[in-house]
Amino acid sequence: MLSLKSVLAKPFAKRIYKKVQKWANNPIETQEKVFRELISRAASTEFGKDHDFKSIKNHNDFIKRVPVRDYEALKPYVEKVVAGKEDVLWKGKPLYFAKTSGTTSGSKYIPITKASMPSHVEAARNAILLYIHETGNAKFVDGKMIFLQGSPILNEQNGIQLGRLSGIVAHYVPKYLQKNRLPSWETNCIDDWETKVDAIVEETLPENMTIISGIPSWVQMYFEKLQEKTGKKVGDVFKNFNLFIFGGVNYEPYRSKFENLIGRKVDSIELYPASEGFFAFQDKQDERGMLLQLNSGIFYEFIKADEFFNEQPKRITIKDVQVGVNYVMIISTNAGLWAYNIGDTVMFTSTKPYRVIVSGRIKHFISAFGEHVIGKEVEQAMQDATQGSNIRVSEFTVAPQINPKEGLPFHEWFVEFENEPEDMSALAKKIDESLQEQNTYYFDLIQGKVLQPLKITKVKKDGFQDYMKSIGKLGGQNKIPRLSNDRNIVDKF
Repeated sequence: MLSLKSVLAKPFAKRIYKKVQKWANNPIETQEKVFRELISRAASTEFGKDHDFKSIKNHNDFIKRVPVRDYEALKPYVEKVVAGKEDVLWKGKPLYFAKTSGTTSGSKYIPITKASMPSHVEAARNAILLYIHETGNAKFVDGKMIFLQGSPILNEQNGIQLGRLSGIVAHYVPKYLQKNRLPSWETNCIDDWETKVDAIVEETLPENMTIISGIPSWVQMYFEKLQEKTGKKVGDVFKNFNLFIFGGVNYEPYRSKFENLIGRKVDSIELYPASEGFFAFQDKQDERGMLLQLNSGIFYEFIKADEFFNEQPKRITIKDVQVGVNYVMIISTNAGLWAYNIGDTVMFTSTKPYRVIVSGRIKHFISAFGEHVIGKEVEQAMQDATQGSNIRVSEFTVAPQINPKEGLPFHEWFVEFENEPEDMSALAKKIDESLQEQNTYYFDLIQGKVLQPLKITKVKKDGFQDYMKSIGKLGGQNKIPRLSNDRNIVDKF
């Protein structure tokens, strides 16, 4: 029998679907409206005055007055906000700072304002509602849901609350979901990740879990501990578990491992949340890519990734983007980030509506020999090579080997297997062939005998977890880069 909650979920889902369609079908007008509102609302701030917002009438004016900045370049303004000054990047003071551990600049303090906070919450809710509208499946709203996330304990600094994004969002779970939600507040507050996962296993085992959510690498750890404790597949432990929600990394490299741990296929929804804004979510089960959130107080610009380091790279808006091109995404937001480079690269899979996939990080690529290999390509190569086999990969990262003991340089793949191949060199050959097919620069370098084909180096069980632990980044929102242009990470293995 259906509960009242699952009966009411369907008309609510239909209403939200119509609202989303309205702006998704009018993308350019929607973005222009967002742009005008951002400029007019911030004109009287310190940043707005410094960059003459009052005279900005269009995108070209904006390009002339506001250069692209990363966190380091915006830091002088952020530091004033952290010190408690008002009206710096946005009106008043932010509600929160999402504290993130930057790879290059130590801790980053990303402002979240009263204007920007709702979109962090609504986008995730809308992703679930659009799934209900599309599939007609609403039974899961009666079960328990888990979101593996950071601690919700917040500190205060000059009247502004400070914490991890997932911990901040935990304070905004709607009332109608509070009873369904796990882990408990106490468990969520545990700092040590391994202790926390053990506690989550104890808490969830007796429950009717229907939705499980989190970054795949950390959900994997939870699944493995469940299996260890019960000796059963996760799908047998939680018979009604039928929706996996994830974000932060590409799920494809984990998919076969997850299906093995669960013991069956479950539907999944991909999200693209970040401290800087909630950018996209998967709106259709059978479509590749996530719907870009054009109506969430974020104005988007794009720069072709291979032109990004040029003197004056061209900044375009959504009306000029093309499918299949690798772009650096630049954002201006109602949290007071202006022409801000978050470091992600995206590719459009469709422009009607605008859907994207995250293709990597502008800093995470290998071009030690001019090959421009990106994260999406190495993940695709691994997927192509292992598809249809019983090889299962837990985790991997790639780095260049510039000075080998003998022979030509090569790409070295550090792979932790759960189920390793009988023939390692055959796997390496398949991966290499897929990479050559995807990347013409790499193909030319192999054919031209500048590089030799890639080599695989086996990483011991839990090697990646041990590495993350050793740098104090086990759990939460932390992820291993898929590839690096140096050997700083792999030298630790």
